[in-house]
Amino acid sequence: MNTLKEYMKISELKRCEYVCKVLNKKGFKAIACITAEEALCTIVDLVKGAKSIGIPGSVTVREIGLLAELEKHDVTVYQHWDPCLTSDKLNQRFWDANNSEWFITGCNAVTMDGQLVNIDGKGNRLSAMMWAPGKIIYVMGVNKICPDVDSAIKRIKNEVVQPNSARVNMAPPCVEIGRCVDCSSPERGCRVTAIMDYPPFARECYVILIAEKLGY
Repeated sequence: MNTLKEYMKISELKRCEYVCKVLNKKGFKAIACITAEEALCTIVDLVKGAKSIGIPGSVTVREIGLLAELEKHDVTVYQHWDPCLTSDKLNQRFWDANNSEWFITGCNAVTMDGQLVNIDGKGNRLSAMMWAPGKIIYVMGVNKICPDVDSAIKRIKNEVVQPNSARVNMAPPCVEIGRCVDCSSPERGCRVTAIMDYPPFARECYVILIAEKLGY
């Protein structure tokens, strides 16, 4: 992959397959899927027999219909998108999700050389992405593929933080302005950045790359 122009010419599936090949060489278990439906079937097959699954605030995971599908199975799903949760119960939900048999999360960006790049506000998602005791699945659409780390961070700060902040009724300056201004607002959503070069030691990490645009 020599130039950005070459990168842009590759079909969406070929792009996913290329990145999966790179990730697999690094020790991830990466799978390229043509559609969201194929990705859903792949994930359900992977977690078959699990008794607990943690799912953080991932739009992509919800867009592929995973939560609805898991309701058909005998498995406890820990997620925190429940406005009725009190502060104490919310913190417990974070803990339960991170300590489940499987942790299934979206990913903000992946580079062409196989680096997973994510930015969080609370850090609960990032902590599990790196150190969940169970198996981990990172799910993302082709729109999350970026040429390098710098472009990945730029993408997250200018295209991801704003809709995510608005979704949880927070209003840092970027929501109104439409781009990152590196604010010091108490409602700033980009607080913790993690770049994963390889799977952490003793972690079984799957990456599902979908040749569709999903999530933010």
